[in-house]
Amino acid sequence: MKVLVTGGAGFIGSNYAHYRHDKYPEDEIVVLDKLTYAGNLDNLSDLQESERFRFVKGDIADKDFIEKFFEEESFDYVVNFAAETHVDRSIEAPSIFVMTNIVGTHNLLEAAKDCGVKRYHQVSTDEVYGDLGTGTTDLFTEDTPIAPNCPYAASKAAADLLVSSYFETYKMPVTISRCSNNYGPYQFPEKLIPYFFRLISDNKPVPVYGDGQNVRDWLYVIDHCSAIDLILEKGKIGDVYNVGGNNERTNLEITKFLLDFLGKDESLIDFVGDRLAHDRRYAIDSSKLQRELGWSPSVDFSEGIEKTFKWYKDNEEWSKKLMKDN
Repeated sequence: MKVLVTGGAGFIGSNYAHYRHDKYPEDEIVVLDKLTYAGNLDNLSDLQESERFRFVKGDIADKDFIEKFFEEESFDYVVNFAAETHVDRSIEAPSIFVMTNIVGTHNLLEAAKDCGVKRYHQVSTDEVYGDLGTGTTDLFTEDTPIAPNCPYAASKAAADLLVSSYFETYKMPVTISRCSNNYGPYQFPEKLIPYFFRLISDNKPVPVYGDGQNVRDWLYVIDHCSAIDLILEKGKIGDVYNVGGNNERTNLEITKFLLDFLGKDESLIDFVGDRLAHDRRYAIDSSKLQRELGWSPSVDFSEGIEKTFKWYKDNEEWSKKLMKDN
């Protein structure tokens, strides 16, 4: 297969590029990335010498570029990770989220359709479902109505609807996955776990939004990669698959866990004002993926945190360089 991984210099995309390259020795991997602040060529340094790997710098929101790029190549699979993803940034500057997440997805769909791509996969998020609230044990299923509450989630929901429409209208071979919070190697340091790791390691206060009771489900990134792989190979065309880690924790629980893991006490916790449109609870039901494709998460949270923190300790220069450049 010749596989295009858009956004492949980012956190999850680069992990998937490594995963696909290692698992399928006959595949050719092409990574397309705009190299915004969250895109980092260092994430792909291990692949640069491979004859089966190629990096191309480009913007999925650039229609002319995408059309020409697809005409010059012949992709079997397109896996779209390319997205603006940080909620706080979407509140401050939503227009770039509209351009990348909606317009960019449309450009990819058009090019993939016109060039006869065998499978297009859209990587989405559980945030498109909105807020489960408190006092409930409900879970997001694939049938949960889409109800986003921030510009980031709205832009991803719009992209999902575009993808689904291309299946319904053009019978295009598409699939969508909606995943819970990821953590692991190569995650940009602004995200909660690497950000808190850096603060706690430096013995600095850790800011916790509101009362810290916002609940998220956490998944080790390699488990996410294996789920996408299964969906590409065995998933039903036109379907949505939820990907969750069966690991619901409040932000305060995560903070205390990280403090304890790094041998620090809770005096470093600093409660700060809540952010706008801060959804109270997300929780994924991934039973469809488990039932139909036989997937299940293989890394529990303690093991995943140990792997992640070891990676950050072993790659301190990676983080320092990234923070210096941004």
